[in-house]
Amino acid sequence: MNRISGLLLGLMLLMMGELVAQPVQIIPLPVSIQPSGGVFVVDGAVGLLAPANNKAAADVVRYFSNYIDQVSGVKLPLTGGAAKKRQIRFVLAPTKGVGEEGYQLSVTSSGMVVQANEARGLFYGVQSLLQTLPAIRTNQVLQIPCMEVTDYPRFKWRGMMLDVSRHFFSPELVKEFIDLLAAYKMNVFHWHLVDGAGWRIEIKQYPLLTTQAAWRVDDGGKTWNWADVQFNADRSKATYGGFYTQQQIKEIVAYAASKHITVVPEIEMPGHSEAAMAAYPQYSCTPKNTFAQAGNFSARDVQANYCAGNDSAFVFLQNVLAEVLALFPSKYIHIGGDEVDKSSWKECAKCQRRKQVEGLKDEEELQSYFIRRMEKYLVSKGRHMIGWDEILEGGLAPQATVMSWRGEEGGIRAAQMNHDVVMSPGTPCYFDHYQGDPETEPKAFGGFNTLKKVYHYEPVPAALDSNAARHVLGAQANLWTEYIPSNEQVEYMILPRMPALAEVLWSPRAARNWKGFNERLAAHMVGFEQRGLRYSKGNFKVDIKPQVNNGRVLVQLGTEREDGTIYYTTDGSEPGTGSNRYTAPFEIDRSTTLKAAIAVNNSMAANKPAQQSFTFNKATGKQVAYATPNSRYYQANGPATLIDALRGTKEIGQQWHGFNGNDLVATVDLGAPVTAQTASLGCLQHYDQWIFFPQWVKFETSTDGITYTTIATVDNTVPVSDRSGQTKDFSARFAPATFRYLRVTAKNLGVCPPGHPGALQNAWLFCDEIVVE
Repeated sequence: MNRISGLLLGLMLLMMGELVAQPVQIIPLPVSIQPSGGVFVVDGAVGLLAPANNKAAADVVRYFSNYIDQVSGVKLPLTGGAAKKRQIRFVLAPTKGVGEEGYQLSVTSSGMVVQANEARGLFYGVQSLLQTLPAIRTNQVLQIPCMEVTDYPRFKWRGMMLDVSRHFFSPELVKEFIDLLAAYKMNVFHWHLVDGAGWRIEIKQYPLLTTQAAWRVDDGGKTWNWADVQFNADRSKATYGGFYTQQQIKEIVAYAASKHITVVPEIEMPGHSEAAMAAYPQYSCTPKNTFAQAGNFSARDVQANYCAGNDSAFVFLQNVLAEVLALFPSKYIHIGGDEVDKSSWKECAKCQRRKQVEGLKDEEELQSYFIRRMEKYLVSKGRHMIGWDEILEGGLAPQATVMSWRGEEGGIRAAQMNHDVVMSPGTPCYFDHYQGDPETEPKAFGGFNTLKKVYHYEPVPAALDSNAARHVLGAQANLWTEYIPSNEQVEYMILPRMPALAEVLWSPRAARNWKGFNERLAAHMVGFEQRGLRYSKGNFKVDIKPQVNNGRVLVQLGTEREDGTIYYTTDGSEPGTGSNRYTAPFEIDRSTTLKAAIAVNNSMAANKPAQQSFTFNKATGKQVAYATPNSRYYQANGPATLIDALRGTKEIGQQWHGFNGNDLVATVDLGAPVTAQTASLGCLQHYDQWIFFPQWVKFETSTDGITYTTIATVDNTVPVSDRSGQTKDFSARFAPATFRYLRVTAKNLGVCPPGHPGALQNAWLFCDEIVVE
């Protein structure tokens, strides 16, 4: 070959390498990544070099080799690499700046080096490499883009929780769940093994936990409702459930460890324990409705709590935990501690005696006593207790870590007390909530935690100073499974929200970019499709954001779809590609119905258009004052929500002011006397979300704002047991009257009704528009 031919061949090869090199689509985004052009070809001419005398590192190299074999048939030997001209070297060596979990990656056309301080760093480096390769075997040449990467996580705790009590899932699904976590560098699997609906872990000292408490009457095909959960000692009747043997648990824990994931078990106490109390009622306050009786009995009628005054209950729990500790090497043991209904303790002579002996002033301090006592046991065994944020009630145990789920307040408070915290607020970390339009999504618990909300979550609250912020270990998402009965639904609810959270917890905050994440995610969605994983293709619903300013209503439309174009109508018709194309906010100045939808690639998405009704009337834009403030969790459009012309929909997160246990008493100042003959108040009922229509709505008028006259009281006619999400206008028609002030009172139901999962706890009242015409 002459010099010219050689030069031309070299140029051709270089061009081919440049052409086939694909953009690097790694999730989570590495701290530093510098593509350098060209590719490293993985074929039979490549040798592997692994660190000597390190089993954990050798396991990582074998894991990489097995994946290469799976997607290409190319077998890379774990030894003999030195004889190969092109090598992939895995190196354990002091590596500055990357910590225990970080890694450095260098890929050139002639070789590749993965270096870390520990084997888990090598594992995370491998995960980045695997994301540059095909998801399935296609027999294409395997090529890894040339690049230089330095990478390490932002947070120590990067977790996901799976609830296997409400619905049981096989060991195979649990391992698949772990695989998905590992692929995105998550490192904690929180396993919710115990709850009122079923006990899922074999405890050899207490066999009834698995022969009885692990099973319930099959409720398949029915919409989940805690009030309908039935137990029965007759296993021919109680056919739904399951549990994990101790051998299965050992295998799963070892499997997770091989993926550098810690399994944190949760054993609920002192509440959420109906299944256990039905099997071992002697450890509750007042045994009732147990497996000793014949026939079906409701789980909600079983004692929910362990008796805090019964020393035998603590012995029982310590014996249970002894077997748990033998199975789980995790530093952390989760004890639940949430949603404890303390009414049984108030009526229990043993619990009241315990309060007196210990000098406890109330049941909150009794709960704190319970938690502290269990923490003392765990500490004696060299473990660390973690619990939901209710463990703050009555005083926090000395060494406890708090998992904050009721917003971030509990986590903030604990961190300011110098306790470690894991952030897991319902918004946006509850993955059992809807991620797209509820009208078209599978049935979910409620809420609205979209991919974008998850991606924009910041685990360190602004309220924390730098010293307190150090106590934020990280965050996790929770998958409660009331409405998730199948493996496919588990996949659907975590994909792709889990990769989004993974990037929040791994990547530098300043480097996160929503558009860039979407571009990288596209390749991962192709992989989900190829591997047969069920996943959400995104939130196609248009976000309608009206704003009221000086009586004018401006509407902004938005979408999470970077590839979407918004079309809208203002006459109530269905939008299409021939309708108004959204480019900028616009004004609505009359009563109408706005509908908006997304087109992708010039084709309208198949979901139902977003819709917002506007009702302009004599009260629109006027002044309104509340006798009792609405909940800070439901602010909607702020103080003007009741008179902003925007009608609430079935979505609880928009346009509604919520009142927890309180009545709505709102007074509208119309600015000047008006003559009207109708008045109405819009309300929402959503049984599953503890939201109920008011018992009645009363309308009163006044000319001076001092003396009021009742003009109408409208009673509710919808049963509280109606579980369908629905809105209702409480409307009154009266003889024409002239007035300046209108006072509207909506009577809260007070507490959730008997048979409801929240029976006797505060009911929510949701109100929206006041209309005067």
